[in-house]
Amino acid sequence: MEKSIFEVVTVHKVTDTPTPGIYDLDLTLRINGVEERFEHYVSTPDDSIGANPAIRTWMKQHPDFPVQSYVPPTTEQVRASLPLLTTRRFRLGLVKNGFTPAQVAAAIETMQEGPEKEVAKIEWEYATTFNRAHPLIDLIGTALGLSDEQIDAMWSTSADL
Repeated sequence: MEKSIFEVVTVHKVTDTPTPGIYDLDLTLRINGVEERFEHYVSTPDDSIGANPAIRTWMKQHPDFPVQSYVPPTTEQVRASLPLLTTRRFRLGLVKNGFTPAQVAAAIETMQEGPEKEVAKIEWEYATTFNRAHPLIDLIGTALGLSDEQIDAMWSTSADL
């Protein structure tokens, strides 16, 4: 098997991460003669595999290249990045946190009659996955007396069920 040759063609942006010495790069690499753009290449100081040695060499040769400051994600961005939950995981997460599927159905039944209630029923009964950013999640969470932070915590633990 032939060893790949990596060359840094253009570095578009370098951004700090929360971990010192680790950077997120937007760059174009030439890999065995073929150029490819990588918008999020994470470079660590001790990684000696793949393109990282070429990137670290480039960084040493360009010490004055501007490094953008790390900006932590917003709460909304973190929520949007939470994984989809299967119906099984979602419902097990509810039960493990002291709620029953019947309580969710009852909360939906308290909604005002109309299309929104019918959509909520369909989502609850037939969805195969649940998205943390879906409006139904906040609606049900509120009906169950949960804060956004409690829903986030339940969501994260349910992803591992």
